[in-house]
Amino acid sequence: MPLVFQYGSNCNERRVNDKSRLNGDARDLGRALTVEEFEIAFNKRRQEKGDAAADLIKPRKGKRRIWGVLYEISKSGFEKLKNIEGPSYKPKPIVVNDAEGRRMTAKTFRVRRDKRRKGLWTGAEYVGHIVNGLRAHGIPEEYVQHVIGVAIDTNHTSGEHADEQTRLIESLRELPSTPSGSAR
Repeated sequence: MPLVFQYGSNCNERRVNDKSRLNGDARDLGRALTVEEFEIAFNKRRQEKGDAAADLIKPRKGKRRIWGVLYEISKSGFEKLKNIEGPSYKPKPIVVNDAEGRRMTAKTFRVRRDKRRKGLWTGAEYVGHIVNGLRAHGIPEEYVQHVIGVAIDTNHTSGEHADEQTRLIESLRELPSTPSGSAR
């Protein structure tokens, strides 16, 4: 069964296993950390809401190892996840260390270069799924705050909806996580 590393809204185990998504087909294997350095970005427009979804990019500077959640998913579940992510995302191999420090290769979804956009805004609901999923998995709060900061910085480059969403995202700095999976 494929291993999948999720760094965006699917860090929230409830979201990824919702009836509208994988309907319980993703087995949560706990938190994981990339071996390679990337940066999280919000650079792909989500069709259903118009806000920006997450991506992993390789900037010249400002890179770090990325925290996320490792799932084991059936082959049919992986195909469904590919459809959910859509044609703007491409599944790619990524090397991660699991919660016990074991190195393994998983698949992750990264935005195709020709689909990356600047000047987008991201929404508090979407960022909330990431934040709650990271916190539920015991990811260091410093990294959670970094993700919130990147989302806020993203919104400072946009006009439409950005002020209201930025205020809502800022409030995530203080909110305790809601249970969305077991911390591992």
